[in-house]
Amino acid sequence: MVETLIDGAGGIPIVAVTTDSFGEWKAGHPGAVGAWLTATGFTGEPGKTALVPGPDGHLAMVVQGVSTDDALWALGSLPDSLPEGTYRLGFDSEALFGTGAGTRLALGWALGSYVFSRYKAPKRKFASLVWPESADRAAVAGLAEGLCLARDLINTPAEDMGPAELAAAATKLAATHGASIDVIVGDELLTQNYPTIHAVGRGSTRAPRLIDLTWGDATAPKLTLVGKGVCFDSGGLDIKSAAGMKMMKKDMGGSATVLGLAHAIMASGLKVRLRVLVPAVENSISGNAFRPMDIFKTRKGLTVEIGNTDAEGRLLLCDALAEAVTEDPALIIDMATLTGAARVALGPELPVLFSNNEAIAAALLEAGTAEADPLWRLPLWKSYRKYLDSKIADINNASDSGFAGAITAALYLQEFVGTKVPWVHIDTYAWNASTRAGRPEGGEGLALRALYAMIQKRFG
Repeated sequence: MVETLIDGAGGIPIVAVTTDSFGEWKAGHPGAVGAWLTATGFTGEPGKTALVPGPDGHLAMVVQGVSTDDALWALGSLPDSLPEGTYRLGFDSEALFGTGAGTRLALGWALGSYVFSRYKAPKRKFASLVWPESADRAAVAGLAEGLCLARDLINTPAEDMGPAELAAAATKLAATHGASIDVIVGDELLTQNYPTIHAVGRGSTRAPRLIDLTWGDATAPKLTLVGKGVCFDSGGLDIKSAAGMKMMKKDMGGSATVLGLAHAIMASGLKVRLRVLVPAVENSISGNAFRPMDIFKTRKGLTVEIGNTDAEGRLLLCDALAEAVTEDPALIIDMATLTGAARVALGPELPVLFSNNEAIAAALLEAGTAEADPLWRLPLWKSYRKYLDSKIADINNASDSGFAGAITAALYLQEFVGTKVPWVHIDTYAWNASTRAGRPEGGEGLALRALYAMIQKRFG
């Protein structure tokens, strides 16, 4: 993490080359260096690394193949692959990658230094990098710490990350930044009119709760983040298969990501009035669990028929979103590991974006491209709203059609937001299915950096 970025002037140089520039660079290094690279077959291919020894046999230089459009992840694999020790940039980062490259390289290094070590000690120490001179250290620290917080929360098994533990993590975050926090627990949710949050969580021995964090100047533009906090999802009485249930410790990935984003926002002191709403539950099976075809009156007053107890995330979010709109914020963003349909459509690396505001959607897509943290937009296709019709309630929480699952879920949420308040809904996987540079397999705050960049530009 950030601890692997250090002050100093020494260190083994890392030289970044492209396949196009490598030949010229190699020609400028005749003799032992060029001979070594020829002998090892190094060609400057992106992602490939050459360790070049000096005359004494010790490591003297690292030559790293990169792509010029990928500064963030260019060095992201090195903290875990290089021998332990101190390294420094041995090239002009901005000449190669453009303005801001030092910050991006440092952030990629920090993220490549992440390991989830709560239950198993790391096998080795990471290599360290001397801070690039042009790096914005505060920006790197805020984003790296926020992303690593999200990763830690998602990676923690449900036994140690239930609703109470998720609330404790939010409380710790609030204390760090001087934020206020309120947590509504158990039957108090009914008293304060959060009926669908209570319904989903009542079947567990671990009481459901709504986490409500606020921070910032009360006169600043209001930004509200809402995160799905299903700490484990059995599917309820519409039980998941063993394979479908196995990864459900990550079903609170939306809440983990918004808490990580909140850290980055608060750490950088953005001029917003931040509110974070996290409904935290465990969707369990018991005699008290909610049932298919039950009907509940939501916080907004709409009645919802339960078409499927495994479509529980939208039941949490609808009560939280109904509360969020009451303050008429400048922007609401919700994040959730909501539908398998989104993963079928776009796979694990590309979160789905829905929005009722064209300008904000465009800005977020642009930020995602710029920050190498991409999203893909799907439409709030009005015609599909009929798939959520119920004969005996205002709306059904699930469609029987089998079509457009991510869209119908977003349309359900839109019923509780309306059209007046700008709103973004992100359906995320919150997990790296395999290890890539700077992104180890496991929990991931997908779209966190894109959201931060968009928010910073809009409100900063």
